Amino acid sequence: MGREDENRLRTQLCVSAEKKSVNRVAKEACLSKALVSHHLREFMRSLPVTVERAGAFVYYQMAGQRTFGILDELNVLGTYLLAARTAF
Repeated sequence: MGREDENRLRTQLCVSAEKKSVNRVAKEACLSKALVSHHLREFMRSLPVTVERAGAFVYYQMAGQRTFGILDELNVLGTYLLAARTAF
């Protein structure tokens, strides 16, 4: 898994269970706000992401519990594969 894929997955997991702002996602995922914003814009084009505006704030959340389940399984698989890897 490349660094970009890892960052994308971390961003997706952050917004999978509840709606969050870009600032909160960036803080929780230890990523820059610009990178999180980029990934969230891409998700809006290709994945079921809901967007809620509240004044100056925008909140993002994955739409549908099934999407979260798939992401969670991918996270488990990725963790397993990285732990089993002996050479990089």
